Amino acid sequence: MKTLIQNGTVINPDTNLQEKADLWIEDGKVAAVGRSLQGEADRIIDASGLLVVPGLVDIHVHFRDPGFTHKETIETGSLAAAAGGFTSVVCMPNTKPAIDTPETLEYVLRTGRERGVVRVYSSGAITYGIRGEELTDLRALAQAGAVTFTDDGRSPMNPKLLLEAFRTAAELDIPISSHCEEHSLVTEGAMNRGRASEAVGDPGIPALAEELVIARDILFAEDAGARLHIQHVSTARGVQLIREAKQRGVKVTAEGAPHHFTLTDERVVTHGTLAKVNPPLRTAADVEAVIAGLADGTLDAIATDHAPHAAEEKALPLGKAPFGMVGLETAVGLTFTALVHTGRLSLMEAIAKLTVVPARIMGLPAGTLAPGAAADIAFIDPDKEWIVDPAAFRSKSNNSPFAGMKLKGKAVRTMVAGETVYDESGAGKGGAEGQ
Repeated sequence: MKTLIQNGTVINPDTNLQEKADLWIEDGKVAAVGRSLQGEADRIIDASGLLVVPGLVDIHVHFRDPGFTHKETIETGSLAAAAGGFTSVVCMPNTKPAIDTPETLEYVLRTGRERGVVRVYSSGAITYGIRGEELTDLRALAQAGAVTFTDDGRSPMNPKLLLEAFRTAAELDIPISSHCEEHSLVTEGAMNRGRASEAVGDPGIPALAEELVIARDILFAEDAGARLHIQHVSTARGVQLIREAKQRGVKVTAEGAPHHFTLTDERVVTHGTLAKVNPPLRTAADVEAVIAGLADGTLDAIATDHAPHAAEEKALPLGKAPFGMVGLETAVGLTFTALVHTGRLSLMEAIAKLTVVPARIMGLPAGTLAPGAAADIAFIDPDKEWIVDPAAFRSKSNNSPFAGMKLKGKAVRTMVAGETVYDESGAGKGGAEGQ
């Protein structure tokens, strides 16, 4: 199959390309990028008015399989990813059983190949059962295909065990992804500790709980010479700790989540459990710090922490409902609305943080439109205004605090290996095809 994509603005941060150009695809790979490409195409796609970018890469998703398939499955998670413009995702290991053995890891990867419509990668747990007690066989997990090690959802508290994990990860040159939380400081509470938590009578979660473990894991990485990736940074001091570590040469990268650069803890007051996440939504000053960190490169990537939960679970009281919100299908809209259209990030910077940068962090063959690369492509309408409707999500769950919000910017079509896996319009802008 030969496909010609015409008239779009191609943005490929990998080669610093941003210009109106055509894209030629053959046998599922990018064959050429340039102006006025000619050839006998089996299919022509008119991308007028659209950005044609590498398929987006989310290095932090929860697809809940195995064990919690009432919340999400690898299949439905992949459909949500495609609807958001994502073509590569990295699953977190807090499933049941946890992704702590090669056999469970192989199940996730195999199911992704068989049932997923996007490329599904996976992390491997640092400790068995994510209990923080016994180190998994990290080398076996790496051999089975783990692209990072993490106990996401928990932080291992045993320093001797964790240092061994960092040293092994350094030998394997695989990053440790750190969910930063000092659990002894978070024995209760459903939201950020501050004026908003006081207003609703919640004990609150202190920012210090996150910042202590950010500092700790930076020191572990520095001592071991390991690569460290800090997940979902939410506090101003956390951003600064990472900034300072980078300045002294620590191999640390970090991500900002869309909800942490768009919402404050006041959202919990108005939206209750739908805005309950871990780490929690913080203050306006923290939101500004996360945006500043993305702008100056302290936070390298944008990742959603897509965390689906069933409606009946989120209907529980604030103190009992689970943490988390879905994020794959709103990420582009939130990024463009809050960062691109406000001038905080350029188009090139935003696309880089959603594509080639996260791909490089995890060593994925993704995030580029260079000739020879897989034709994984997202078509984004940067000016499309739309209202978030969780009932229309492809995810199995719709726990989102963004319902009813007007956003500007949306993924309207997604291709994997040159084949369309999501098309919002079917025809017209970004959807017209000819033989």
